[in-house]
Amino acid sequence: MKVWTSAAAALLLTLALALAPAATAQDNLGPLAGGRMVGMGSSFAAGSGFGPLKPDTPMRCGRSIDNYATLVAEELRMLLVDVACGGATSEHVLGPWNELPPQIDAVTPDTALVTITVGGNDIGYVGYLIAESCKVRGPIALGAAGTVCPVVPVPGDDAYFKLENNLRAIAAEVRKRAPRAKLVFVQYLAMVPSFECAEVPLSPEAAKNARAISVRLAQVTERAAKGTGAVVIDMTQAARKRLPCGGATAWVAGWPAGFKPGDTFPWHPTRVGHAAVAQEIVKAIGGK
Repeated sequence: MKVWTSAAAALLLTLALALAPAATAQDNLGPLAGGRMVGMGSSFAAGSGFGPLKPDTPMRCGRSIDNYATLVAEELRMLLVDVACGGATSEHVLGPWNELPPQIDAVTPDTALVTITVGGNDIGYVGYLIAESCKVRGPIALGAAGTVCPVVPVPGDDAYFKLENNLRAIAAEVRKRAPRAKLVFVQYLAMVPSFECAEVPLSPEAAKNARAISVRLAQVTERAAKGTGAVVIDMTQAARKRLPCGGATAWVAGWPAGFKPGDTFPWHPTRVGHAAVAQEIVKAIGGK
């Protein structure tokens, strides 16, 4: 009798396991699944430069349907509120920008995840690259006859100091508005390789300056993130093998001679780059 009982118990256990519903991807996503996500930042977060754009996007913001926040939300099955906007600075996250409300206002108590890439416009990072590229390509490269190349200086210490304070203020506001939200700072991708190539129309001095700006911007972002208990995604190092002149696998576009409107903007992440950023975020936080 005891032998029969043991065998029956084993049989019942086997049947129960066989009939139990298989674990799904949704089951493995954890508490973030179904939660509210907010994507904030500049054009590097918005995906400006490659479309199509999201239906509710102000034209100047350029939010792509394939930007990294959207891809993360799809992967983690979250409900995304995307307020990233091309040209935005950290001030535009904390305060209004003409007709646009502060991006931080999108963060509500029920927000579970916030991603942000911002700061490049505070220090004129892309502006510097475009200005220096213009010197090599010529003013006509900007798209209109009679245009002159802008002058954008290398940022000074005060610009980085102010930016770091603003990034910390953004983190504090997120914590105040959504205490349980996971905050993720995404670094700007590295953009200037250590070698010369056709898609990088920069003088040796300008290229050196741009690489230094990239490193310091990444350091500021990392300090602000770690100092406020946020997650930081290190895209500066990750992007070094996918820089301009890498063809279809490049994560960032330089300024190719044949550039025309409709391509990824010069000195901005490509669609492939945004997909890579999304993968890094999901890898770092998963559904935790």
